Order: sequence, then structure tokens, then C-alpha cells
Amino acid sequence: MYEKISPCQTGSTITYKDGQPIVPDNPIIPFIRGDGTGVDIWPAAQKVIDAAVQCAYGTDRSISWFKIYAGDEACEKYGTYQYLPQDTLNAIKEYGIAIKGPLTTPVGGGIRSLNVALRQINDLYACVRPCKYYPGTPSPHKTPEKLDVIVYRENTEDIYLGIEWPKGSEVAEKLITLLNQDLIPATPEHGKKQIPLDAGIGIKPISKTGSQRLVRRAIQHALRLP
Repeated sequence: MYEKISPCQTGSTITYKDGQPIVPDNPIIPFIRGDGTGVDIWPAAQKVIDAAVQCAYGTDRSISWFKIYAGDEACEKYGTYQYLPQDTLNAIKEYGIAIKGPLTTPVGGGIRSLNVALRQINDLYACVRPCKYYPGTPSPHKTPEKLDVIVYRENTEDIYLGIEWPKGSEVAEKLITLLNQDLIPATPEHGKKQIPLDAGIGIKPISKTGSQRLVRRAIQHALRLP
């Protein structure tokens, strides 16, 4: 199943039922060290996580860390431009979870963003951002203790699809001509707007299906809260 990494020999796989994780006492969690600051951030973060688990559960629970590769470190192990090897994707699929450090934007590797690629390949369509106040933390809000919000944001559609053409490209010029001559004039609310011929073109698809499943997931989350 793996080309250049060995399966984790300790720990147990996290399973899922009805979309909810069933976490064993010694879960296997794949991790990607990351690039740049990730080299320093990840080792420190790992120590903090391990210490938090020990503080909460003593010796009853622990994490079995499984190293996988992405970014510059993956290229060193798998070869030039192998920023996101199949081993890594297979491990994430097998164990159903992964944590990563910061990743750089590849140059010349055919991937514009490793973060976006991971989201799209694994269909991680919901960006979930909890916003909660912790006592003693400085805040510009008058009553920060009342803040307890969870934001759900689309994570794979819109600009994340990356459907773009630079100015002067054949496709961009064809699209601009089509829009200026046919589509914009046929749409009254756009009036007499025109796209400059030297513009780049980006398409931001937002689907009904994608929007509905994001809202559905947010509502399901809200219903599970006390």
C-alpha cells in the first residue's frame, strides 16, 4: 500500500460512525511536519499535544504519531516535484485523520496550493472556525465572555477551484470577447459593462449542491450542541 513509508506498528485506527469519530485509547494520527516555520513549530506543537493528553488522561491514553510527507520534505524523499505523494494520500484515507504544519506554495510542480489540493482531494468542503473567549485573554470587545461562535465557510469551491487564465492568453481573450459581445449585453442588470481586453479571467463556481451541504453540516453541528 505504501511505497516509501511503513505502516504504523503501534496504536489503533480511529473509526467513524454516522460521521462521528470513535477514538481508541491509543489513536494513530499521521502528521506532516511542514515547511519553513513548520520545522520549528511542529516539534513544539507535538510536545504540547502529548503533554495535554497526559495531563487529561495520565497513562490511560496516548497518541501514536505516524510521519507522512508533503511539501519540500516530500520532494527530498520521493523526488523532484513530488510535493504530495500517493503514500500521504493513502495514509490520510486509511487513518481518517491527519495534522500538518505550514506548507509552502510549490514552484513548478503543477500544484498551486498544497493546502487547497488536500482539501479538494479529500473533499474537506467545510472550514470550521470556532470563536470562543477564554477568561483573562485581552480582547477589544466590551463583553467578550458572551462570544461563542462557530463559523462554517466553504473550503473547496469559489476561488479555491483555481480556474484562471492570465491576461493575453488565448482562452482569456476568447472568454472576454464572448462576454463582451454576447453574454453581458444579453443580461440587462449588467448594463453596458465591458471587460478590458487586457484582463486576466478567473471563474468562481458556487454550486447549489455545495452550498446546501455546507449549510446542512452547520445545522447538524448546531443541533448537536447542548
